[in-house]
Amino acid sequence: MSKRRATIEIPSLHGIDRTAHVGRRLAQALRNAIARGELRPGERLPSTRSLAASLKIARGTVVEAFDQLTAEGYLEARVGAGTRVAGALTDMAPALPPPPVPVAAETIDLPAPAARLISIARALTPHPPIPFAIAVPSSGVAPDDNWRRLGNRMRASRQAAPSGYHDPMGVLELRIAIADHVRRSRAVHCEPEQVIVTSGTQQGLYMAGRVLLSHDDPVWAEDPAYPGLTAVLDDLGVRTHRIPVDAQGMNVERGLELCPGARAAFVTPSHQYPVGMPLSMARRNTLIAWADQNQAWIVEDDYDSELRYAGHPFPSMQGLRPSRVIYLGTFSKVLFPSLRLGYVIAPAPLAEAFAGARAILDRHSPISEQHVLAAYMREGHFEAHIRRIRGLYAERRAVLLAALEGVLPEGCHVQPTDQGMHILLWLPEEADDVRLAASALSAGLAVRAISPMYGTLPARPGLMLGFGGFPAAQLQAAVGELAKLLQVRGA
Repeated sequence: MSKRRATIEIPSLHGIDRTAHVGRRLAQALRNAIARGELRPGERLPSTRSLAASLKIARGTVVEAFDQLTAEGYLEARVGAGTRVAGALTDMAPALPPPPVPVAAETIDLPAPAARLISIARALTPHPPIPFAIAVPSSGVAPDDNWRRLGNRMRASRQAAPSGYHDPMGVLELRIAIADHVRRSRAVHCEPEQVIVTSGTQQGLYMAGRVLLSHDDPVWAEDPAYPGLTAVLDDLGVRTHRIPVDAQGMNVERGLELCPGARAAFVTPSHQYPVGMPLSMARRNTLIAWADQNQAWIVEDDYDSELRYAGHPFPSMQGLRPSRVIYLGTFSKVLFPSLRLGYVIAPAPLAEAFAGARAILDRHSPISEQHVLAAYMREGHFEAHIRRIRGLYAERRAVLLAALEGVLPEGCHVQPTDQGMHILLWLPEEADDVRLAASALSAGLAVRAISPMYGTLPARPGLMLGFGGFPAAQLQAAVGELAKLLQVRGA
């Protein structure tokens, strides 16, 4: 049996004048709705009884209007099938003039916050998963079979079944697993009560700003810096001092010269984003001493510390001064970005404030995914997964570096780094990395320009090349295409 087309609602009919000549007004309103496209050929109208009850008019009035429009060819009635808009109305003149053309979006006078948020949305829109896209995990590795198995098991259990609202800090089992993981892997000192589960690092950055800062407070941010951070600081209305980055990471001494009274410093000390070097131990100590002396805060974004391919990483800054550091972590890089799970580890006196900020934003992350991740970590699959992808990504990184060697034009060189899912390719000073990135995207390559990530001039041109999600042969072919673009553009 064929499925009947659903009966549609006709909101515009509820505005008709019911004081006099209601039947004629209803008939005209139906003609207008058909002319405007609100009612389309073949669509089924409500029954005369239900429409009369909805409009609070006599059923006979509706029957009269339907009969009139049927006679005019607008409607067709079939026994047992109800009344529908006639199937062939293409030659029928509209009962009303054509509706006005909608005002083009670009002619609307946008409020300042909307215009700013549009630019942020464009800056943070991810590239498609084509060669060199950033933070694309390897297919077939994340999520793995253990994740799928646990997902099926946990979602079938009453514990992870859909229910009401939950603790904005997150599922306790996951917070216990996170606290244990960062203690062993990053020398972080915390209790589960200090862990707040977030929807990734981006939300953690915003929460940190809401908890720590007031409008017009001075803050430090690296230069260049992660666009998601600078967008948050702009949105919060703070006074951001961009502190230059050199071979030892953020130049803390320069920060002390520019603004010693800053309320917070936002840093990526393990693997500076986007350039790639770690913050030296001497500068870590200077930064902590500054925070102690000024009762300021350090927001440590430790976004990809698990993905280190050589040597031993510095321990977290949080482990050096738990009372002054807010530590941010994410599962996006080591599992998959669409999971949208990360965490904040706050000093104990601030934990409840972060929970409040989390509750304001969206209450909490999906509970079932938190239970799955907690079980994945508790049963040892997470650490095994990290070891597996660390080896795989190390191989792909080596392939990319080897492919780039010998094909780069003069003035181009790779920034040394032993961590993460991308490398940075510096371009000659006169190169236009933004235009080059646009040309690359047209050629099927998703490189990311870094000059827009600078807050001060001159902005150094360079390209970020992601490698995690792409096999060796694909990376090698992509390098060949990139080399051609660099030659053509004179980079």
